[in-house]
Amino acid sequence: MSATRLEPLADGSCDAVLLLGPLYHLVELEDRRRAVSEAARVLKKGGVLLAAGVNRFAYLRDLFREFPDQVRERREFHARHLQNGVLDPDHAPPIGFAHLTAVAEFKQLFAAAFEEIALVAVESFLSPWQSKFRELGPEDREAWLDLVEQTGTWPEAFGLADHYLYIGRRL
Repeated sequence: MSATRLEPLADGSCDAVLLLGPLYHLVELEDRRRAVSEAARVLKKGGVLLAAGVNRFAYLRDLFREFPDQVRERREFHARHLQNGVLDPDHAPPIGFAHLTAVAEFKQLFAAAFEEIALVAVESFLSPWQSKFRELGPEDREAWLDLVEQTGTWPEAFGLADHYLYIGRRL
């Protein structure tokens, strides 16, 4: 099935819907809206939606880390990307075509059909240093994850995280 066409599922037939990849692979706004609309359609009233988005700045962070000398030649692309969040295979080959979002834009996508329970900055301040995190022992990782959980909804965390998680209840 496609997230934009869930016809095999009946209206109000699901307790929960997970959109943990489609929204950043749907480049067109109308397709993202259709996926959210389909999620709302198949959810029971009061059902829960969990939806992932990728921070628009994640591309810039990765570009700086991997190819810092390519910033001048990509100025025109960066201006478009900051405006619309769209990536393409020429500029972001690992992900290819994708849509990266801003916090307000992401929240707006769900506003008509969902009551927001939480919006979480998934990695919070650990995002740029995930390789260092993986080197830690289990107890240290757990302690750092506790701090990420404590700060994941702070406004400051959203600029640092690569991923957002929207949790909403169907109106």
